[in-house]
Amino acid sequence: MITIRRSEDRGVNERGWLHSHATFSFGGYHDPNFMGFRALRVLNEDRIAPGKGFGAHSHRDMEILTYMIEGRVAHRDSLSGPHVLGGNELQAMTAGDGIVHSEFNASDTEPAHLLQIWIEPRTEDLPASYQQIGFAPEDKRGRLHLLAAPDSADPARTAVINQDARMFVAELADGDRVSHALPEGRHAWIQIVRGTIDVNGLALQQGDGAAVSDERSLVLSGRGELLLFELP
Repeated sequence: MITIRRSEDRGVNERGWLHSHATFSFGGYHDPNFMGFRALRVLNEDRIAPGKGFGAHSHRDMEILTYMIEGRVAHRDSLSGPHVLGGNELQAMTAGDGIVHSEFNASDTEPAHLLQIWIEPRTEDLPASYQQIGFAPEDKRGRLHLLAAPDSADPARTAVINQDARMFVAELADGDRVSHALPEGRHAWIQIVRGTIDVNGLALQQGDGAAVSDERSLVLSGRGELLLFELP
């Protein structure tokens, strides 16, 4: 079963310097029908004005991932920093037993466009930590490239998260066809970053998402970029 969450149905948060679409309930947007999907709790698409951002604030007991679409973000937290996150990079932060951080558009002239993702951890009060990984653009072309997982053979290329979940990215061109098997009992969420992607024959546009359950495999085609979350 595949259930589509259309881009235009998401919650909207406007702060002047921030234009945000929330796939699931977040902040001032609340819909009891969209409180998350499996371990995926937050999926926000944020556009941040030049030089603006989120001042120091705290989190705990959440795996927080940031995927850049355009521009750069400057990050600082109570453990490390400063860091700058750009294209073809992923930031993974374990809020765990408590972390304070800030995030600002790193440019004074160009907007920043990103996806902020929260995944519920396997347990509470884990040690807080920060990771940042990068990959070559060709790593995601015509294939699913693993960005985050519960273990990693190469921590410089795949972030480690404290949940039995996996996050992939793929960039597809005309003629590309990518398959992903879902073991019994596993679920998936697909988020379209840009373009038009067909998921088992269903057309999804930029900003659309899809919850997947009771499907043994996914076939992806079209032209654009997507994130795939495999979830318990």
